[in-house]
This record gives sequence, C-alpha cells and structure tokens, in this order.
Amino acid sequence: MPEIRPTDDATGSAGGEIVLQAEGLSKNFAGFSAVSGVDLAVRRGTIHALIGPNGAGKTTCFNLLTKFLTPTGGVIRYMGRDITRMKPADVARLGLVRSFQISAVFPNLTVKENVRIALQRRIRGSSLDFWRSESVLHALDQDALALVEDVGLSAYAEHLAVELSYGRKRALEIATTLALKPDMLLLDEPMAGMGHEDIDRTAALIKRVSRNRTILMVEHNLSVVASLSDRITVLARGQVLSEGDYATVSTNPRVIEAYIGAGHA
Repeated sequence: MPEIRPTDDATGSAGGEIVLQAEGLSKNFAGFSAVSGVDLAVRRGTIHALIGPNGAGKTTCFNLLTKFLTPTGGVIRYMGRDITRMKPADVARLGLVRSFQISAVFPNLTVKENVRIALQRRIRGSSLDFWRSESVLHALDQDALALVEDVGLSAYAEHLAVELSYGRKRALEIATTLALKPDMLLLDEPMAGMGHEDIDRTAALIKRVSRNRTILMVEHNLSVVASLSDRITVLARGQVLSEGDYATVSTNPRVIEAYIGAGHA
C-alpha cells in the first residue's frame, strides 16, 4: 500500500488560505463540453492532485488553470485576484508558474547554464538580451549552482542537458522553474515516461520543494498521488466526481467505477 499523506482534520481538509480557486469553470470546443461547472480550491502549503480517466477533462482543466486556454465560462482567482483573462506570462509574474515546459530547457547547454539563463530571465523578464552579457551570466553562477544542488544535480552541473536521463531532465526543469521564485507550481504529469528509480527520485524532489510552496499536479501514477497529495480532485466527463484525501476518493464507488477500478482501490 502506498503511504498516504495525513490531513489536518477528519474532513480531509489541509493547509491554510485558498491560493488558487476556480468557480463554475467551463470550456466548450465546437459545441462539445470538455469541462463543465468545475469548482476547485487549492489551499496554501498543500499538494493538490487532479486525476481522472482518459477523456475526463483534466488536461483541459489544467490548461485553463495555467492560462494556456481561455474558459468559456467561470472565474479563476489567484490570491483573490481574478486571472480569468490573463496570459500565462502575466500570471507567472504573480508567482503562479507551470513547470515541465520543454522550452524551459536548452539541450545543448549545460545544467548550470540552463539554470542561470532562467535566473537571468527573472531579472530581465522575457527580453532575449541575456544572450549578450556573458559577464552578467557568470555573476549568477553561485545562485545557479545552489538551485542545481537543491534538485540533486550537483554532480551533473557541467553536463549538457541532452545527456541527462529523462528523470534528471525533469529535475532540471524544476530547477529552471524555481529560478522564477514561484509561490505556486503547477505540474503536468511529472512522472510520465519514467522508470521506478526516476519516479522515486522525482517524487522525493516534489515533496522537498513543496515545503515552502503550493503545488497542483495532474498525475496518473496513483501510488505517487497517494504518497504526495494532501487533497485530490477526481474529474469524470468534465465534472468533479469526488474530492478529498486518497482514502476518501479511492473508496468512493463512483470513482472506482469511473477510474480507479478494483485493482487500484
């Protein structure tokens, strides 16, 4: 049985104030309702998982929350501020950052170079003039190496990103995201395509970086969901089917029927 993270009370709630909230979130594509009336509240200091069977609408919901899609209806608030119509770059500047973006890693640069460019991006915004100042980049080496150490890649600091295993590339992507100093991380299937060793290493990393920030993740690996998540929202057919801790959702007959199945309950 996977380890189940404890919650703060018997109702399964955990954490403090609501950081990210969706109310009545909906998205239609040419008459098809991919997400319909989803309510979601992610509390400060928690790891909140969004799960569901194929076609449940979780990817669409995640893309709405991360501002890569604009909702047909509903409201999204971050720290009480309406971000429904804001662009991803604008919400990132508020501290809400989506990780595991392939574009965040340059394969032919070293691990250290990738992280210090991310640090430079934070200083200069989206401007590409960071390429022009090698001296400025070298001044960021100490901070870059500290982040590299934080994600367990110190031994690979001078390795090209392309040389890393898949799991260690994910760790590098987390480092480049942490360089932006996010208050909240949104992770899209962080364990996808990994072997057991990389899964264990990445799960431990996520748990470690969650100590002083809030995390929302979409994840298919139920052992990872059980061991990491304080709160789980289960989607089916674009709607919320169940919400609670792992013990609650994994024993819900509707969830078992729609997604988990007898072999995973």
